[in-house]
Amino acid sequence: MLKQTPEQEDSNSKARKMVIGYPFALIFIGMVVNWLAFGFDPISVAMPDKLSIIGIIIAAVLLLANHTWLMTSTELTRIDHGLLTTPEEWAEKNREKADAAQAGWDALERRHNAHRNTTENTVYFAILAGLTLLVSPPAYLVLVWSVCFGVSRLAYTYSYFAANTDLRGIFMSLTLLPLYAMAGYLFVAMMMSF
Repeated sequence: MLKQTPEQEDSNSKARKMVIGYPFALIFIGMVVNWLAFGFDPISVAMPDKLSIIGIIIAAVLLLANHTWLMTSTELTRIDHGLLTTPEEWAEKNREKADAAQAGWDALERRHNAHRNTTENTVYFAILAGLTLLVSPPAYLVLVWSVCFGVSRLAYTYSYFAANTDLRGIFMSLTLLPLYAMAGYLFVAMMMSF
């Protein structure tokens, strides 16, 4: 490992503090928005209201559009760069992976990373939104956070494909904010129920 200069060590220390503080800042923002815009109520298990269902439907359609964009872009990248999917396809075409240009592999990796990140975040969204639906949240809470999540995922995909790191960071934060906000709401509602 290369020895770092004091300036590099100081920069790394600041970066580590920012990375550690980042989720706590998003949790705080989500909780403040919940408190100011929606309030908190104790858990009361009931069928979801119409606005909450509308929010989930909008988010589902946006997430399906995002998935369609990701899978289509991935396949077009394979076609454009002559990349095949399985060892059988490479053998059938009598080609080797080493024959493909590195630029193609890099473009494909970008799509795979975007797809993987979307899948990881969507799992948590589904769990948190599903639970939030069942605890009789305040009007608009699920609608707002679900639409925010769906729109942010589309914008994240765009910024990832456009290789715009700053924009990608903003939309990653706007994707995480609804997750932390719903988790925070559930936690406070649970604590109020005791």
